[in-house]
Formats: sequence, C-alpha cells, structure tokens
Amino acid sequence: MGKLLASIRGPEDLKRLDVGELPGLAGEIRDLLVDSCAKTGGHLGPNLGVVELTIALHRVFDSPDDPIIWDTGHQSYVHKMLTGRAEGFKALKQEGGLSGYPSQGESGHDFVENSHASTALSYGEGMAKAFKLRGERDRTVVSVIGDGALTGGMAWEALNNVAEHDDLRLVIVVNDNGRSYSPTIGGLGRHLASLRVTRRYEEMLDFFKGKLENVPLVYDALHGFKKGVKDIVAPQVMFEDLGLKYVGPIDGHDEQAMEAALRTARDFGGPVIVHCVTQKGRGYAPAENHEEDQFHSPGAFDRATGLEKPKGRIWTNVFAEELVRLGGERDDLVAITAAMLHPTGLNEFAEAFPTRTFDVGIAEQHALTSAAGLALGGLHPVVAVYATFLNRAFDQLLMDVALHKLPVTVVLDRAGVTGDDGASHNGMWDLSILQVVPGLRIAVPRDGERLEELLREAVEVSDAPTVLRFPKGPVAASIEAVGKLGEMDVLRAGDPDVLLVAVGPMAQAALDAAVLLDAQGISATVVDPRWVKPLDEALVLAAGAHKLVAVVEDNGRVGGVGDAVSRLLRDNDVDVPVRTFGIPQRFLDHAKRAAILGQIGLTGQDLAREITEAVAKRSTPIDAPH
Repeated sequence: MGKLLASIRGPEDLKRLDVGELPGLAGEIRDLLVDSCAKTGGHLGPNLGVVELTIALHRVFDSPDDPIIWDTGHQSYVHKMLTGRAEGFKALKQEGGLSGYPSQGESGHDFVENSHASTALSYGEGMAKAFKLRGERDRTVVSVIGDGALTGGMAWEALNNVAEHDDLRLVIVVNDNGRSYSPTIGGLGRHLASLRVTRRYEEMLDFFKGKLENVPLVYDALHGFKKGVKDIVAPQVMFEDLGLKYVGPIDGHDEQAMEAALRTARDFGGPVIVHCVTQKGRGYAPAENHEEDQFHSPGAFDRATGLEKPKGRIWTNVFAEELVRLGGERDDLVAITAAMLHPTGLNEFAEAFPTRTFDVGIAEQHALTSAAGLALGGLHPVVAVYATFLNRAFDQLLMDVALHKLPVTVVLDRAGVTGDDGASHNGMWDLSILQVVPGLRIAVPRDGERLEELLREAVEVSDAPTVLRFPKGPVAASIEAVGKLGEMDVLRAGDPDVLLVAVGPMAQAALDAAVLLDAQGISATVVDPRWVKPLDEALVLAAGAHKLVAVVEDNGRVGGVGDAVSRLLRDNDVDVPVRTFGIPQRFLDHAKRAAILGQIGLTGQDLAREITEAVAKRSTPIDAPH
C-alpha cells in the first residue's frame, strides 16, 4: 500500500491533503485495486472508474453526517479505502474479510448494504425527506447511480418523486461510464452518450446572456424559447423537464472539476443532478481494452497479463451450449436477459441468433412482461437471470405470465448458495416464492446431463411457464440413475428406512449421507425428483413405505421443496415424519460456497448425523429448527 493511502484513516485525513497530492493518491488506490482483485477476484472495472469521483465526494461532503449511498454497491471499494478500510483489501470477499459491497457491520460510513441496482435514488429521497422532517437542514444526502443502473425503472420512479420536493438536500451523481456489465442498453444509453459530447447549450446561453442581459425584452424572449433551444443543443432537458437542476457533463477523472461541481450542487439546497463521465477500467490497460465488460468482476487473474485463472467447465457453459442447439432446432425460441448477456451465457445464443436475442438492461420486471408479449405473439422466450434478481420480477411472473398460462421459460443461474458476493446474491428464495405461482413448473438438474434434458423438457411445455435453476461454479459430475420412481430418478435403492429426496445439486451430498447411514445400519433410498413443482405423485406411495422422509435442498427451508413434500403427504393422509434440510432463514455472510454449505449443515456427514438422530427419535416431531 502506498504512503498516501496508508495515511488515510477517514475522510478528514483526505481533506488535509494538498491538491497536488491527489493524483498520487489516485495512483496508489488503483494499484491496490488491481493487486487485491488479482488475488481474490472482485469488481475491478467499476472501481477503477470512480477513483477521482470518490476522492471528490469525500473532500466535499462530510460522511457519515452526509450519507453517501452507492447504487450497484460494487462501486464502493474506493469509498471503503477512504473510510479506513484499505488494509482489509488483503482479504476482499474472503471469509471473515471485507464484503464486496457496502456493509453496515464494517463501517458507519456504509448506510445501505446495496447490491441490487436502481435503488439508491429511492433510499436517498427517503433519507432526505427524513432529515427535512427532523429539522436536520445541515445534512445532505448523496446518491451515486451509474454503471447501467439508470436503465432500471425504479430509478425513474424515484426521480419523479424527487422532483416533487424542491427543497430536499439531495445530490444525485450520475456516473456515466456507458456500461453495466457490457455497453448500456437502450435509448437512455444513447441519450447519455449524446450528453457526453455536447456543451453547446451552456456556451450559447452564456453568449446570449452576456450580449443581451441589458435588453430586457429580448432577454425574456430568449428564456421563452429556452426549452426549444435545449431540445436542439442539449438533451439534459430530460432531467430539467422533471424539475431537477442539472450540472454537467463533467469529466469524472478531473478531480478538481468534480469537486467544483459537487460544491455547487451541495450549496444549492435542493435536489441537483451532477452528471459525470468516467471510463470503466481506467488506469489498467487490460481492463480498459477488455471489450466484453472492462473487467467488471473478474476472478483471480495474473496482474501482468490480465488473464484470469482457468475456471473449468461451469453450469452456465452447459446451459449456453444446449440453448444454442435448441435454437438451431426451433426458430420460435428467443432469449432475453437483463444486462447480463455474458454472465448468463446468452452471448453464445446472441452470436448464433442475433435477431432473436434481447438485452433489456437492468430491468427484470420489463424482461418478464416483454417475454409475456413475445409468447402472446407465438414465440417461446427463455429469460436468463441470476436467481437473486428474479425476486424483483415476481409480480410480472405471477400476473403477466402465469395468469395467462404463457410458455415462458425462466432460467435461474447462481441459484442456492453463491458465496463470495454475500447475502444479497445468494439465490435462496426462488424455490419458496415460486411455490405459490399457479401452474408454474420448476425443474432442478443435479448435473450437466440433467440440465440439458430438463431445459429441453421445459421449452416443450406450451401451456404454462417453466423455471430451470442451477448453482454457481463447476458443473457437478454426472450421477446416473439406477431406476425410476414415477418420473423421478432413483439414485440409490435401499430398504424402507429413510427416503432421501435430493433436490438437484444436493444429490451428491445425499448419496454421501446414504453411505454413512448404511454404516450405522440405516438403509436409505435416494431419489432425485427432477421436477419439484408439481411433485410426482409417486412420492406418496414411496413415503408411505419408509419410516422417515428427508428432503435436502439448496434453498431456504421455509416454504421450499421440503414444505411442499410435507403438504403433499398430509393431503394424502400419509403420516410419515418429514425432516427438511436447507438454508436457514437468515442472511448469510460471504464465504466460498463449500464453506457455507459446511457451516449450515448441508454436507453428507452433517446429513447422516442429523438423520441418524431423527431415526432414533422418529416417534417425536422431526421438523425442528436446523
């Protein structure tokens, strides 16, 4: 760590630096960013782009009295460094180390643990109103939005409400780097791009003001057609027509220019938008030249070359390849993603079928209802998103897709425990919230071969929506069935002691548990349902032939597959105890997936121990907290 950065324990230390020292500090910050992310992985590109912006923010505002709220919170690494956490970057995103997002537990400078996009303006509007009502008029709220987050509709809902309160002390910083993961999608992206290169409006107004301010009628006339002039020469009319003051565009890498703009906005006393233009990946050539996503969030990599360490074959690869095959067989298949073309593997489909691929930006709600429209038009959409982001589009899936019984397939990448990105990114809710959707069918593959099979089965469904989910990381080794039970796969046949229902990628842990149980004289039958909604009726007879049913799933325990199995058995008067093993209903700290699974008892050894105890006490209620 450089000498200047090491001297900063908080924003007050930063403010004491001379202006001439700030470029050196920015260089030290970029060095630490690259060094840290090369070792641990992390959101490198976004943070390289906000170095000068963040320095300016902390020199102008008084954090934490003036809250700084980061949209797409992966842009907060520099903020962490300037608030006393630079040493912690040795263990970025590692168990027990710094989170990759703002964290209230780490610092009082982090107000919002924000890592789902397009929310910072709503947080900021609410906080600014609270300070106003409490009479705390000396506090200014700063909401930093960018990296594609303005493509989310929630941000515009917030802007509409901000404009209703002209005395809110709220500064909105638009960090315009032209990208989210990849280039920002849609008309808004093109609009901001035009803002980057126009200063004619301000120059024209300055000229006329100087020439005509002493001629009242002419000067008034000028302001009378001001909007028309702005329409022609500067698209910032979009913001000003909302009633919001606008400053910019400012070079986001000119620290002194940023300070001047932020001071102007702070002193105005009402809501102001400060539009700065930055370069994602700034200062590290491999990131600057990386067309796909400017090193948005690489894994560990070689600093000298920028080459990532090999990841091996992951679940996403299997999905991507099979979808391309299906696309070649069916010209009615179309693909949709929400600003995650490469992370979800849809880039391969886009290369093969560019006119049948749609990236809608950070807009999951629109993605689902647009898919409904495509389905109404006779196509079969495949919507690929991270499991955690489906939460945002539940209403659209329920009312716009399922209500109309539309053939839309939703593919959930990073389902279950994801690990490094912390609480907000674990896909541990979908199997619970989706249980309530009438007619919806859910498939969970245990390995790559089953992923291919189930994707094909899902897109064949023509009278209802389907969901296919799989986890993050290396694809599981193939596990072949030894028999069938209805449409379920029997992975291990046993005597009627325990029926182990293994949901998708938990199959190997269930098989490991079965071997350990066998050593204890307890025989276990292991089945993989493949489709977990609706459940196969064959489960009813199978459960009735066993002394205990255990369900293992990579989802929250409440309302998931275990609860669905219990309900199925109760509805059919099968009085067999059911024990559910899953993710406890709490927000999980960041760590590697395997470490978290061990912490929450989802390993073969843990399962065997718990099931052994349950069998010994099977006359007592089994569904105890886990």
